[in-house]
Amino acid sequence: MEIVDLDAFFFDTLYIGGGTPSVLNPDAIEQIIKAVFGHFDFLPDAEVTIEVNPGTVSFEQFKDYLKAGVNRLNIGVQSFQERNLNFLGRIHSEADAFLAYESARQAGFDNIGMDLIYSLPEQTKANWHFDLEHAVQMRPDHLSCYMLTCEPGTPLHQDLKGGRFQRPNEVNVRDLFDLTIDYLESHRYVHYEISNFARRTDTTLTLPVSRHNMKYWSFVPYVGFGPSAHSFIEPRRYWNCSDIKKYIREIEAGRLPIEEKEVLSTEQLMMETIYLGLRTMNGIDLAEFDQRFKVDFLRTFESTINDLEKNGLLRIARGHCALTRKGLSLLDSITSNLTSLEFTSG
Repeated sequence: MEIVDLDAFFFDTLYIGGGTPSVLNPDAIEQIIKAVFGHFDFLPDAEVTIEVNPGTVSFEQFKDYLKAGVNRLNIGVQSFQERNLNFLGRIHSEADAFLAYESARQAGFDNIGMDLIYSLPEQTKANWHFDLEHAVQMRPDHLSCYMLTCEPGTPLHQDLKGGRFQRPNEVNVRDLFDLTIDYLESHRYVHYEISNFARRTDTTLTLPVSRHNMKYWSFVPYVGFGPSAHSFIEPRRYWNCSDIKKYIREIEAGRLPIEEKEVLSTEQLMMETIYLGLRTMNGIDLAEFDQRFKVDFLRTFESTINDLEKNGLLRIARGHCALTRKGLSLLDSITSNLTSLEFTSG
């Protein structure tokens, strides 16, 4: 198996997440950070994020995280309402969420992100407005507002298949999506990716975007460690085995715990670049796309682009192709329509 020489790369973000890393002892988090920084070259201002569950953290842990080198938190609040939390199977309460946030601020964190989930069964605009209002009152630096997904193999997916709940209809979901943007933008949050918002302040010139997540949307190489973790170094994508015991056995045997890999074709890379680019408010950089793939984006998709522009779903401006708000709510279908066309080299 061909292995890429990672010594040629400089890194500027480390994200400790997936699952609930905050259940680990802070000493273990410190060991992870030291190990990663000891084996790879990191820039001095690297963003080091850890995901935390409000029900598994304390003020002392936050202090220890800071000492270990963590400088950004992402708190999985999901909702401030007990009914929603129970539906999502969360172990924390509304009070836990407030306490975790306040403890993190008191400990010294000045870059805190918060996750919320909407489009829950029977969720009304008033119900979702309640969560947005409570989040904004806490003034996190970053907000991620994700639509509910039910991944195969999860209890939620089983409940959905069993008819124990139904997804909201498309009109309701679109209303909630519009409410999200309107409310957060009116409270100084900049919408920079379909699900992500960064809070603008009068004291800083740069927005507190998630630098790590921006890499996924920009097709920047990344390396993942741990069971099920994915890595991408163009044109290859790797993913590790999901079984923890197997993962440990492979490591102890001196083998990489890679379950599978794929080499993306030029067409696949183009399709993913389009999908990821259209997720962002900046959209696709046309000059960069044309140079990278040796095609003329506007000419290749001319007919579809014209139709999307006429319907108010897409705009071409300042060398970028981006979706309008109306278009963002139809991201998957628009991307499918674009990428179903036959790519031609030019």
